Amino acid sequence: MRFVLPLLFGIFGCAVLVSLGLWQVQRLAWKEGILAEIEARIHSEPAALPLAVTEADRYLPVALEGKIGADALRVLVSQKQVGAGYLVISAFEMADGRRVLLDRGFVRLEAAIPEGGAVAVKGNVHFPDERVSATPENDEAKNIWFARDVARMAEVLGTEPVLVVAREVSPPEAGIAPLPVDTAHIPNDHLGYAVQWFGLAVVWAAMTGYFLWRNRRTAKG
Repeated sequence: MRFVLPLLFGIFGCAVLVSLGLWQVQRLAWKEGILAEIEARIHSEPAALPLAVTEADRYLPVALEGKIGADALRVLVSQKQVGAGYLVISAFEMADGRRVLLDRGFVRLEAAIPEGGAVAVKGNVHFPDERVSATPENDEAKNIWFARDVARMAEVLGTEPVLVVAREVSPPEAGIAPLPVDTAHIPNDHLGYAVQWFGLAVVWAAMTGYFLWRNRRTAKG
């Protein structure tokens, strides 16, 4: 019994840790499948904007024609290898008078924002979820926003609470670089978790082996 109980305890612990690692591997395959589906939807053929847009239309590719409004809201962001700048959000009015929000893309802090005009847009419907507990409150007086708060932005610009993120604007807007929707912001940490669980299983096995070896030497002594 001196060796049996520690051995059983070690085997049980390793089995639990390995099973958790395998579960994370399964979750990784599931998440990669979901991301592949989202990518396929993002890059599929654009269609007309639905009359009633819901959360189910997230990432839906759409084609719009109309006019960008003169007012622009600035969302403070940072781009790798570029630095700080703003996402430019304006009202977009279509021929039928319907108005939605348009994320026109990124400008540097010091850059002037081009005036709106008639354009054709290809982009994706988006429902950004960017506000966390650490996100500062928007400074509307200075027109500095810290998250794309669609409902509030729609109130300010007089549009539907619908955001389209531009992928392509024709003719292109000088100084604005579209930042299309992608899956880079969607977390996928399952591989890291799997490595952690498998690593703990190896450590557990090593500790069990060492404990049994030490007990054996103690018994011989």
